[in-house]
Amino acid sequence: MALLTVDQLTKRFERETAVDGIGFAIGEGRCVALLGPNGAGKTTTIRMLTGLLPPTSGTIRFEGMKPGQDRREWIGYLPQTPAFYGWMTGREFLVYAGQLCGLSAKEAASRADMLLKRVGIDTAGKRRIAGYSGGMKQRLGLAQALIHRPKLLVLDEPVSALDPIGRREVMTLLGELKSETTVLFSTHVLHDAEELCDDILILSKGRLATGGSLSDIREANRQPVLSLETEGDLRSREWLAGWLKRLPDGLEAASATETGVRLFAGDLETARRSVLRELADNAADVRVSKLEIGYTTLEDLFLKAVSGS
Repeated sequence: MALLTVDQLTKRFERETAVDGIGFAIGEGRCVALLGPNGAGKTTTIRMLTGLLPPTSGTIRFEGMKPGQDRREWIGYLPQTPAFYGWMTGREFLVYAGQLCGLSAKEAASRADMLLKRVGIDTAGKRRIAGYSGGMKQRLGLAQALIHRPKLLVLDEPVSALDPIGRREVMTLLGELKSETTVLFSTHVLHDAEELCDDILILSKGRLATGGSLSDIREANRQPVLSLETEGDLRSREWLAGWLKRLPDGLEAASATETGVRLFAGDLETARRSVLRELADNAADVRVSKLEIGYTTLEDLFLKAVSGS
């Protein structure tokens, strides 16, 4: 069942259209990644969903919400750069946020203590927020977003300010939260999306380029790829460059990498024979260090979607 349904959502700023008629549904209990390059409309979309920015047109509907009810009651939100009152302690801020969301003083205090521990900053709960590092503030912001047990947790680049250890800890926490609530997070790190999400939404120039179940989208766009690398001598580099200008039988496209080329196959067996024939014909002059056969990745799909090809 869809928890959130968006239809023809649009936002215009004077002459610029930041979000252009997008529509999608988020199922209850799903983890969804909102992907796209800078300027694609991710943050504008999130701000409209969370009620911070009024849409120019379109509808945002939560299943089961009463007419006239403020949808922010159902949403926990962590912006990319959260802001706090520096003179408060972390615990004071969470209690304050909980009471703003309608919790009693006792319940807000209990939730604050539990969440401080869960996000890994319980030992800093009595310290003033002004002395927190960027990563600690990000963790505190995540605790604030969870204080009222939201039905939808919305996160804008949730691990962007964290060091590698903190990033791994928060990613683990988000993995646990998937079983407790519906999660929508924006990111430009495709590995994070692959690790956590059930569904993806890819925005490009304010429009929805593709969206749906990650497994279904992968299967629909699955294409064999041959990765070819050489040792980097001049003759080998010239030979690799030739693959970008001509496509032997079985190949549909080619792209350069730092050490070789990626060859996208239409017919895998034909492409394999073409590549092996080329290798045999040039064995005396070209030093091949790697030939690997695989399939397109989320990065390939992302690049294809945002380029419009």
